[in-house]
Amino acid sequence: MGPIAAAGRIEALDAIRGFALIGIFLMNIEYFNRAGATMGEGLPRELTGIDFWAGWFVNYFVQGKFWTIFSMLFGMGFAVMMVRAEQAGREFTRVYLRRVAALAVFGAAHYIFLWDGDILFSYAIAALLMMVMFYGQTKPVLLGIALTAGLGFFPDGGPMFAVASGIAIAGLLALYLRHEKRIGRGRLAMPLMCLALLALGACLSIAAIALWVLPNAPVGPRRPLSVFGPLLLLFGWLSWKYHEPAAKRSLRMAVSLYVFGGLAMLAGATITHFAPDPAAPPPAGVATASAPATSTPATAPTSASASGAAATKTPEQRAAEARAEREKRLKRYQEEKELEINTLTKGSYFDTVYWRAGRFPEKAAGDFVNAVILIGMFLIGTWFVRSGVIENAERHLPFFRKLAWVGLPVGIGLGLLGSLIAMSHTPGDRYDGFGIAQALSMLGSLPACVGYVGLVVLMLHSKGPLAHVRVLAAPGRMALTNYITQSLLSTWVFYGYGLGHWGLPRAQQVLYVAIVFSAQIVFSHWWLSKFRYGPLEWFWRGFTYRQVPRLRL
Repeated sequence: MGPIAAAGRIEALDAIRGFALIGIFLMNIEYFNRAGATMGEGLPRELTGIDFWAGWFVNYFVQGKFWTIFSMLFGMGFAVMMVRAEQAGREFTRVYLRRVAALAVFGAAHYIFLWDGDILFSYAIAALLMMVMFYGQTKPVLLGIALTAGLGFFPDGGPMFAVASGIAIAGLLALYLRHEKRIGRGRLAMPLMCLALLALGACLSIAAIALWVLPNAPVGPRRPLSVFGPLLLLFGWLSWKYHEPAAKRSLRMAVSLYVFGGLAMLAGATITHFAPDPAAPPPAGVATASAPATSTPATAPTSASASGAAATKTPEQRAAEARAEREKRLKRYQEEKELEINTLTKGSYFDTVYWRAGRFPEKAAGDFVNAVILIGMFLIGTWFVRSGVIENAERHLPFFRKLAWVGLPVGIGLGLLGSLIAMSHTPGDRYDGFGIAQALSMLGSLPACVGYVGLVVLMLHSKGPLAHVRVLAAPGRMALTNYITQSLLSTWVFYGYGLGHWGLPRAQQVLYVAIVFSAQIVFSHWWLSKFRYGPLEWFWRGFTYRQVPRLRL
């Protein structure tokens, strides 16, 4: 068990990884020049001319499509290690956990000391949960959920509930993949996870109906319950119907996880767009009388009287409370955005490190929940390796041709359809349709991602000038080094403690990416002509395999 030699590498993987690096850089460069807090605002409204078209191109041909490719490639790397360990009869889990631990250190350091857009730590968390899903045992998983959930009840322990949720989701996915026992008899017998999804979906759906029907029911939970209840029922039924054969479970689950996230986003945005605004004043004719006066003595209210008062709030009072809560959120959002801009444009390097370090615990906890989508992409990558289509790409060119010709039009088309609804968002505006547009773009990112993979493989095996795409294999072999170098250089160029070119126009950002990545291609080819691995890849492999790999050729 050791680092893969150059002769054993899969060229298509390296070329796709290099191609993905370009897209990742095109996505990231905007947020070296713009507050990350504004990510949900979409295309800046002030863009015009060539800057608008540069932003439009990245938004609909790049954004969302390349982090998915990068995530899928990570799953391919996981599968390559696992398959080769199985073939050699060698131990895998400890080696891979060391690899994940090293990646987590890289990611945490990248986030705190360089840039808060890091994805390496997110990959490490998702990889850890995937190991739980493939290899976790029932008692340790339940114990981990109980311990992390228990820590959530301590002061400032709220983020631990997110950690517990991530472990619980990984455990449920493990039930689907690895648990064969069925509950019930005959044709109604179903796997335990399917039964759990159906039961949970039924409960949430009933609760949603009750909240919409009851006159004084809370408004806040209506939307999430209305979204997740029916979706869990649907996916519970699908997981029951398509539980067999076992060989197809991981791919089906992977696609389902991504589609579930996209549909949940689309359903939530649609309900928000068409449902009444809880902060709007009630229409004329709605009873607005205040709650009747009582003769309660001027003492502290009992819990019963407090709940009674809450139940008798008038529509105006409820709307006023919703407006106050919305204004509070918008104010906090504006303060966070101003703090970020001031820190990155005017603060010292130590100010930026202090600011990011304070945000890191919340980011780390959130990664346990957000890992669900990453796990789906990892599993798709795993399927590409286990099925043999990526290692023997030349024999599967019709498959990759189909991916390109179907995936790209469908995926990019969904994003462009969303752009007809909205390209920008004003915080607090429920009715601009931006949430629906974003959901369509997210749903399109998966087919576009596999379409781009198919396109690169076809180019790689073409006979004409398009075959020169293999020039991207060298930077792909040094993806970690190049990714970190992009952040190191860009923070120095754009942040206040460096050259201070924050706010570079959008078209010039694209030109900057072209210049820097061209230099990285040249450097990667030069480096790999003398050394076996990139600098950070060499360290990563040495830590993973507990040996010092030979560096020089």
